[in-house]
Amino acid sequence: GCFWCVEAVFESIKGVENAVAGYSGSDVINPTYKEVCKGETGHAEVVQVYFDSHQISLTELLEVFFHIHDPTTPNRQGADVGSQYRSIIFYNSLEQLNIIVSVIDNLQTQYENSIVTELRESAIFYPADLSHQDFYQNNKNIGYCRAVITPKLKILKNEYQLILK
Repeated sequence: GCFWCVEAVFESIKGVENAVAGYSGSDVINPTYKEVCKGETGHAEVVQVYFDSHQISLTELLEVFFHIHDPTTPNRQGADVGSQYRSIIFYNSLEQLNIIVSVIDNLQTQYENSIVTELRESAIFYPADLSHQDFYQNNKNIGYCRAVITPKLKILKNEYQLILK
């Protein structure tokens, strides 16, 4: 889904050292925001998450990830439509893949439709330009942030208060 929301959520979690908005999933080199938004690059808007596994587990991060977006809608998150908004997870090892599959299997019963999150081995990650980094922190008063991100963060604070900063 849209990386602004995902980045804001992960930046608020204890144990997450950094969350970087960017693009991955295609062979197109150094895509721009405008190119990805057109949906013609094959890249997805993603967030690369660096975390301390002694403070938070991959399983906990995945549970939050699935809670903050709809993993059952292909190529769509809310009003954002296109392959660039698909639900996707890039993994770095077979161990991570096994954890991801286990979490999806456990969560599937909570959804009426099938989880369609794409699982792919890590690919080249292209960070978005600086105007898209820490977007929520720098733009809390714009409409999208007030209407979409702030309410998600409030819900997460109620449900995940033990793991939020």
